[in-house]
This record gives sequence, structure tokens and C-alpha cells, in this order.
Amino acid sequence: MKVAILAGGLGSRMGEETELRPKPMVEIGGRPILWHIMRYYAGYGHRDFVVALGHKGDVIRRYATDFAALRGGHLRIDYDRRSVETQDAGAEDWPMQGWTLELRETGAETNTGGRIRRLREAIGRERFMLTWGDGLSDVDLNALLAFHAAHGRMVTMTAVRPPPRFGHLELDGDRIAGFREKPERAEGWINGAFFVCEPEVFDLIDGDATQFEAEPLERLARDGQLMAFRHEGFWQCMDTPRDRARLEALWASGRAPWKIWN
Repeated sequence: MKVAILAGGLGSRMGEETELRPKPMVEIGGRPILWHIMRYYAGYGHRDFVVALGHKGDVIRRYATDFAALRGGHLRIDYDRRSVETQDAGAEDWPMQGWTLELRETGAETNTGGRIRRLREAIGRERFMLTWGDGLSDVDLNALLAFHAAHGRMVTMTAVRPPPRFGHLELDGDRIAGFREKPERAEGWINGAFFVCEPEVFDLIDGDATQFEAEPLERLARDGQLMAFRHEGFWQCMDTPRDRARLEALWASGRAPWKIWN
């Protein structure tokens, strides 16, 4: 199953951190948060990634190719085909073994829904996982997928309980009955952005200006096609330098909840 990651936002609330790089490239423990997200999915066996680029996407492109080159061994660059290959690296413990990474340019000004829509060709007519490139969690991905397969609806959203400053969910059992993005006052469950989607979701996105958290999710909620997977454990997005400092402290402590690899 492919994992789609949105990595093209401006990250304006991160201040100086995102002046020279996109937010998914801001580092936790010396590695971009995007790397941590992919390592987490890979820990559950999901190693086929499609990343939506936008603001300063060239930084992610360079990192991806440079990281492959740093594996060691021989390096072959075909300038006509614009390909980079490593050969005879020899390291059996290479952490990205079995990974595929497809970087898709989705436009600097494209909204979240538009970015997802532009991944349609890369994902195809298959169920896929979706998340943003700025949040970490210890959500049980196996349980999330099992929940989605059991209810048979179009989209599952992971619902979490951080401070009330994000999109607010109104739940009727496990069905999401209403969705309000960032109300002034909200309590309870909010959008944790670890999704499982059926490919029909692409049909609900009009174009580049569509915000996924607005009309598409609101329509899915009205139609009874948006379900909530409740996660009571760790979840933290990285919206501000303060959020990054918290994630950095968790990593430095050796008790980062999302670190499920050795």
C-alpha cells in the first residue's frame, strides 16, 4: 500500500526554521521530520512513498538523492535519463532497504486538496495511506488499516486529543458526523492527519485551490463516509518552534514514542 505524504506547505509559523527549507526538512535529532515519518511507516512494513512537493521542494529533492549517495559503494549518474543509482553498497543494515520514493511536484501555491489530487496518477486506483509531513505519532497502523477495512467507508481519519487549536470532530459512535477546521473554541477529538483513503476520494477534490480539510472532508462527514479511528496515545504536530523543541527533547531523552526501530 502506498503512503502519500504532503510536504509542500509554507510552514510560516516556524519562523527562521523554514526560511531556507520546507517544514518537513526541519530536523529532529539531526534528521528531517520527513525521515522520521517515513521510518515510522516503514516500521509497519509500508515502504512505498509518494511525496507531494511544493514550497522549496528542491531541498527535499537534493536530500533524497544525496542520502542515496551517502549509502556508500559506487554511484552511477545517467544525465540523459536524469537517474542516480548506487551499486555494490554492501550494507545489509541499510535502513531504507526495500523503500521506493517518488517525489511529485505539486506547485508552490497549491492547497492540501490540490496536492492530493495531483498524486492521483502516482497512486492509481488503490487504497492508500495519507499523512502530512509535519506530525509524529505512535498510532497503531495495523489497527488503523484493520478498522478501515472493517467499516467499508471511503476515508478513515485518525482522531487524537491534543490542545484545542486544530480541526474539531463531532462523533456519532465511530462515524464522523461533523467537521470544523480550527474553531475558536473546541474540545475533545481533533484531526490527527493519519488517514486511510479509497481512491474515490480524488473525485471529491475540484482543483489546486481546494483545501482537503474543508469541502472534501465536510462532504464526506455529511454523507457518512468519514470514520474516526480513535488514538489515545502520543501525537504531536510541528507547527511552531515550541513544538519542534518538544519533539527534540523527546528524541534526546531516548524515549521518543514514534521510534519503533533499532
